[in-house]
Amino acid sequence: MIRELSAGAVVLRRMKNQWWVAVIEPGHEGEPEDRKNVVALPKGNIDPGEKPLETAIREVREETGLRVGSVTKLGDIKYVYQRKWSDSAKIFKVVSFFLMKHLSGHIGDIKPNMKHEVRRAYWLPLDEAAASLSYSGEKQMAKKAMEYVKAHPDGLEASRKSVG
Repeated sequence: MIRELSAGAVVLRRMKNQWWVAVIEPGHEGEPEDRKNVVALPKGNIDPGEKPLETAIREVREETGLRVGSVTKLGDIKYVYQRKWSDSAKIFKVVSFFLMKHLSGHIGDIKPNMKHEVRRAYWLPLDEAAASLSYSGEKQMAKKAMEYVKAHPDGLEASRKSVG
């Protein structure tokens, strides 16, 4: 079985007295309707020589247009899927997720070369994320982010460790 390693992030921003999370709609205009209602966290494959945190920061920048600061690692999601394209191979995938805080940039400011991967990016209230995200593992990461925010109410305000 082929193994894939990816990394992504739960990116938070405090606005209007609540926490919001950056989410994406994967895909592009003209793609089949079945992916139009997918709500996901920014993530992608780890490039050779890259560390998971570096990948997560890069993917957030590419897929949302945001610069972020690293807060903590939330956890790993592990699952098996079968490719629907090319060889129909079974893939064992591990996605490492990090909690990050928005530092700068405007959500949806996506470069033209990334528009084939992301239809749009937007802010979603964190308290709605677990119910709104499409994938169960990502729902778990949103719940962990909510738990972290409740346990560390000032923990995100001081965080500015990494900038992507």
